[in-house]
Amino acid sequence: MLIDYQKVQIAHDEENILTDVDFHAEEGEFIYIIGKVGSGKSSLLKTLYCELDIDQAEKAEALGRNLMTIKRKDIPALRREMGVIFQDFQLLHDRSVEKNLQFVLRATGWKDKAQINERIDEVLTDVGMADKKDKMPHELSGGEQQRVAIARAILNKPKMIVADEPTGNLDPETASNIVALLKQISMSGTAVVMSTHNIPMLDKYPGIVYRCKDKAVIDVTADFTKLDLSEETED
Repeated sequence: MLIDYQKVQIAHDEENILTDVDFHAEEGEFIYIIGKVGSGKSSLLKTLYCELDIDQAEKAEALGRNLMTIKRKDIPALRREMGVIFQDFQLLHDRSVEKNLQFVLRATGWKDKAQINERIDEVLTDVGMADKKDKMPHELSGGEQQRVAIARAILNKPKMIVADEPTGNLDPETASNIVALLKQISMSGTAVVMSTHNIPMLDKYPGIVYRCKDKAVIDVTADFTKLDLSEETED
């Protein structure tokens, strides 16, 4: 099991955000986290890569690490096994697509130039951006920037991708293409955990669905289509 959360409590600035969270992810699963703004979606995701500490838990494991006892020096190794994708892309704007990816590989221990170039060509081909590697981020559309961000996330062949509202700034067609790409990645064995307000995607690209509401995280996979979808949309 890649994620095993049992009775997890998440707080921020002494305010309780989520209580008694039971949340699990296995290899190759495609998981949506839905819920209103402020319901705890991002907070839940941030605990997975140790951006936010877990307050208390019966069990809190991610990629074989105990998140209650993990040492700060061990967090970079955890994050190397986990690709993280953000709504605002977070590309380095002073360098090309290729150099953005080179930066990540070198920062995670890659040294051989030929291997670095080969891996960059592989991931850019996977996300349909092979012809854009010399472009600067500002020369790309939002969808193209998000594809580069996904390429960056899969560089080190992670066991899991964590995506926080990855389609939030994109038009519907581009958003659909991005979710399709993430779904394809999950089918190769990499688990994808994605928060979203884009409820129509749940029908188009089915997966496991958790809903954050009233400080709880509920598995609504079996009946999410019966929910009042207006309840899930952003105000």
